[in-house]
Amino acid sequence: MVNAKPASYKDNLYLAVNGEWQETAKIPADKPRTGGFMDLDEGVEKTLMNEFHEFANDESKVDDKLLLQAVRLYRLANNVEHLNKFHQQPILKDIQRITDLKDLNDLSEHLADLSADNFPLPIDVSIDADMKDTSTNVVYIEGASLILPDKSYYDDDNESGKTLLKKFSEVSVKLLSMIGYDLDKAKAIVEKALAFDKLLVPIVKSQEEWADYTKIYNPMEFSEYITKSKSLDLQKEVVDLINDTPDKVIIEEPRYLDNLGKIANDANFDDMKAWMLVTYLTDNASNLDEEFRQTIGEYSLALSGAEELQNRTKYAYHKASRIFDQVVGTYYGKKYFGEDAKEDVRKMVKKMISIYEQRITDNTWLGEDTKKKAIVKLEKIKIKVGYPDKIDDLYSKYEVEETASLYDNVINFHRIKRQDELDSYHRPVNRGKWLMPGHMVNACYDPSRNDITFPAAILQAPFYSLKQSSSQNYGGIGAVIAHEISHAFDNNGAQFDEFGNMNNWWTDEDYAKFKDLTQKMIKEFDGIPYAGGKVNGKLVVSENVADVGGLRCALEAAKTEDDVNLKEFFINWARVWRLKATQEFNELLLKTDVHSPGPLRANVMAQNMDEFYPEFQVTEKDGMWLEPDKRVNIW
Repeated sequence: MVNAKPASYKDNLYLAVNGEWQETAKIPADKPRTGGFMDLDEGVEKTLMNEFHEFANDESKVDDKLLLQAVRLYRLANNVEHLNKFHQQPILKDIQRITDLKDLNDLSEHLADLSADNFPLPIDVSIDADMKDTSTNVVYIEGASLILPDKSYYDDDNESGKTLLKKFSEVSVKLLSMIGYDLDKAKAIVEKALAFDKLLVPIVKSQEEWADYTKIYNPMEFSEYITKSKSLDLQKEVVDLINDTPDKVIIEEPRYLDNLGKIANDANFDDMKAWMLVTYLTDNASNLDEEFRQTIGEYSLALSGAEELQNRTKYAYHKASRIFDQVVGTYYGKKYFGEDAKEDVRKMVKKMISIYEQRITDNTWLGEDTKKKAIVKLEKIKIKVGYPDKIDDLYSKYEVEETASLYDNVINFHRIKRQDELDSYHRPVNRGKWLMPGHMVNACYDPSRNDITFPAAILQAPFYSLKQSSSQNYGGIGAVIAHEISHAFDNNGAQFDEFGNMNNWWTDEDYAKFKDLTQKMIKEFDGIPYAGGKVNGKLVVSENVADVGGLRCALEAAKTEDDVNLKEFFINWARVWRLKATQEFNELLLKTDVHSPGPLRANVMAQNMDEFYPEFQVTEKDGMWLEPDKRVNIW
């Protein structure tokens, strides 16, 4: 944890702003962290839970048929007595589908229908935009996932990984016994599942590798792909799923595919089958009754470090608001944000884009050709603020059956969603799609659509408020907006053009300079001690490039206002990154999160800004001092 001794702005900006909060802040018992984003999230949660409770008791208050379905799912998920009647029964028919598999040939025959029904498989298919032609959807080939969040948890010296696998094993044995297996049989199945999981460790990607986003694009002729397994009929799986024969597929993990024969063979079949069984059961246990939810919850708590599970009502709300996320987000956005605020924020985004354009024009390390293309890309960015104008048609297919089990309802929704994804192979890419719902406290940039999304829920204090000064707003939402714009020019986004196609629009000389700057950013953060671990500079580089570009751009915007106050700007920047988390969750973030820890974002990015130093009279003697030649500025 951050050491919360009284600090001055000169020595530690983050603690000067948040030190007192850091000492007294309490992490809610059912959460692994608290702080800037999370505080807003809790506010949204509380507001919507109250409304869901009211709606569930009186449906006449709901005037939207899609929202009504979300309310019914909430009511069903919260009805413990109803769910207890079913206990383990609903999942048994699907567990049977796995246990009935006789051998590898049998699995091969059923790959497509198991994939369509969201069963875990050694090789699977997804549909998404072709990264080099984003008007068209293509087939992506995916490998299996590990039980633990990242392969670094499996390192010999990682004690947390050993503890988590032990807990996972205990919980899985208990769940298997709850669906009718005797103890010895349950233990044997879990042992085999863990043996298969261990085979995956050397061949799957690490989170650091996944962070290099463009490396998932490895096109392969379909005629070559189908030769990659002697045991599994890869052709039948793809053709049956999309009802077509593609010319090519995109391989997300070439190393995995090269090693597919080592894991998917007759000798490993029993272990693989056990892995499928245990993974399916642990993935779906919380959709059964409360006893199952509490049992799988033991593993979740070990992973996150939270003290207790969410209560049943909160769980029911989150289940409904996740499945009906766009419906709930649009309801929230319309009621608590509205069209006027939408327009106001849209203007702020446009202003940020124009400031960014000026920054690129004045840039000293880019050549004219690259500058022109960068400005074209900027001008084509699509802005999504608040909530979508139209909810996806998918949600109109969701009908809650309140006499059925929660499990059957949820599995049905997942199948509908999966089928919609598979059907999208025959449709043009939906460029209007929103990646985040309106009630989410977050923001994002999508390189394949060249769009930025700012959900309604983030557009409140301390990020944005009419009661805050312009400098405070720029240090908050201004920096967030510019951060997302910067993603268009981070180490991943820079490889996509104005239409979202992966396409090199840089001169070789300019791209070499850009790579040098991103290398400096990796070096600036790599190895910084935090919460008993160290920051992985490569894992967090894209978000750091966006942070430093966003803060620089927001700073320039703040200077254009008559009431500019850079002290307020930096103080609010530090305030939004306040974070207090459990030790387990900090470890999880350091290993898997592409963002640097909040306190480091607050301090290091401020250190990179020359304006910070005179504003707080920081000199070489102070803790916040960073030598001018070490300060990293890219955009």
